[in-house]
Amino acid sequence: MTQRDAVTSLLACHARSHCYNPDPMPLRLFLALLLSIPALAQSPESDIRAIRQQSNRAIAQHDINTFAQSLAEDFLMVRGSGVFVASKAEYVNLFREDFADPKSMSYVRTPDKIELSAAAPLAAEHGHWIGKNPDGTTGYGGTYLAMWRHTPQGWQIRSELFIVLSCGTADACKAYTQPNH
Repeated sequence: MTQRDAVTSLLACHARSHCYNPDPMPLRLFLALLLSIPALAQSPESDIRAIRQQSNRAIAQHDINTFAQSLAEDFLMVRGSGVFVASKAEYVNLFREDFADPKSMSYVRTPDKIELSAAAPLAAEHGHWIGKNPDGTTGYGGTYLAMWRHTPQGWQIRSELFIVLSCGTADACKAYTQPNH
């Protein structure tokens, strides 16, 4: 039975309102069809927030592959200290090194606002971030802006800019006061 036949059968059955169909497959197919309608899909803002949440989970779980999936191939970023990271590969390597170091910080980025571009398949994510020490205390934090691009693979981060605004301790931000951190 094709999906079209199942939907037709299910609709005809409900039109009679007294039929019994022991086969649950038509209902399952009908529900699958409903869920595939674009109007019922999540919004771009919801998609971006979900991908950011997945990226945060990947960082917490030291899952480098899932973390890297959210990044566009031409990704670039500016660290909280102003240091430029020129590629996705370089950024992923920084996290790979952090994941291998038990004393490294863990980062959480929290979106405050998502704006969709009317001019291009882009979105701007404004938010705040925090770097936590292994003991759970705050090392430092600040604000960020991420550029998202809608690609055939879905929404991906094209670029990020992080700015350090606060330090948990003077030692935590000592390196950020030095050039080229």
